[in-house]
Amino acid sequence: MRRGKKYRQAAELVERSARIPLPEAIALVRKARYSKFDETLEIHVRLGVDPRNAEQQVRGTVGLPHGTGKKVRVAVFAQGEHAQAAEAAGAEVVGGGDLAERIKEGWMEFDAVVATPDMMREVGKLGRLLGPRGLMPNPKTGTVTFDVAKAVESLKSGQVEYRVDRSGIVHGAVGKMSFSDQQLVDNVSTYLDAVMKARPAALKGTYVRSISLSSTMGPGVKVAHEG
Repeated sequence: MRRGKKYRQAAELVERSARIPLPEAIALVRKARYSKFDETLEIHVRLGVDPRNAEQQVRGTVGLPHGTGKKVRVAVFAQGEHAQAAEAAGAEVVGGGDLAERIKEGWMEFDAVVATPDMMREVGKLGRLLGPRGLMPNPKTGTVTFDVAKAVESLKSGQVEYRVDRSGIVHGAVGKMSFSDQQLVDNVSTYLDAVMKARPAALKGTYVRSISLSSTMGPGVKVAHEG
């Protein structure tokens, strides 16, 4: 893949083999960015797990102390008093079978989905649409619950999901480049703490193989760590 001139110039600022402390890594990501829009700070954690092994799955949620800097649009599948609670908590759209039909027809203007357990029959029919986008509600991430108000509030206040992909990497968005260095350090540290605590008991050997940070368009910077 051939990169553009601006990217190549930015990449020259980064020593690819170097692993540097988190504060310095964030400062270097900031120095190497070249886009004019408010980019997201992305984190990529390569793990020593086998994603095909059910006992080595890494998945969970974590609340970032300073949020992600992004407005999270939440869709909720609920009825009755639970639907009213979701609306009061700020959900953008609440429904049941009607909402499922809108999604089947192609409407996808939301960033997260919450459902009460009794509505999973409807949501399950949307697996092929929601699953590939990482939007399928799951009890392990707190998005299948009768306490929909708490789930909506958590998502809007900065809760993010982390999940190892097929190549053994956890990818995440941990803030905006307009955040202060300390805010980004806090968010990244909190995210990494959560991933570290999720180490599978069945894993033998190195857990974290590498950590890198980058802005949306910029080159990756490797972070020093203990695996």
